[in-house]
Amino acid sequence: MNRIIESIQQSIETKKQILEDSVFQNRIADTARLLVESLRNGGKIHFCGNGGSAADAQHLAAELSGRFYFDRPPLNAEALHCNTSYLTAVGNDYGYDLIFSRLIRGTGKKGDVLVGISTSGNSKNIVKAYEVCKEMGISVVSLTGETGGIMKDFSDVLLNVPSKDTPRIQESHILIGHIICELVETEMFGHLRK
Repeated sequence: MNRIIESIQQSIETKKQILEDSVFQNRIADTARLLVESLRNGGKIHFCGNGGSAADAQHLAAELSGRFYFDRPPLNAEALHCNTSYLTAVGNDYGYDLIFSRLIRGTGKKGDVLVGISTSGNSKNIVKAYEVCKEMGISVVSLTGETGGIMKDFSDVLLNVPSKDTPRIQESHILIGHIICELVETEMFGHLRK
């Protein structure tokens, strides 16, 4: 029972640090504004991650392209890893490090946003995608752990959760992602909410 209580307390403490950090909260708001601006100008929101972060990327893309709190038109959002035939072909033929960069080069355009999710901030395939984004004029938002890793150097907005513990970071990523989805949905379609 002690470990259960400790895990819950650690999760609360990580989120409490975010709750007390107005600079971090401003970066969450900045992210929502960046996504809204892209969507209003015909852009697309791309998401990517590996493992649990891939699940979070897909989850958040679905919140935007489906619905979050209320019925409204879909938003142009997709996770880059969802086509397994593409993923396995490019991974096999070109290498796993290029799975996201190759797809963003093919489907992305200037004015889009790529949201990369990585607890370490050092995922090579995300960094490679960021390099392509910088060439193409695609904005970059990173959800990472405490240090931001290599991804921080490419980020237009860095949301680096104040923790080094992977589960606590991932729990905060989904909280932050949900807040962003709510802000975007409300800004885009608040007039439709009943």
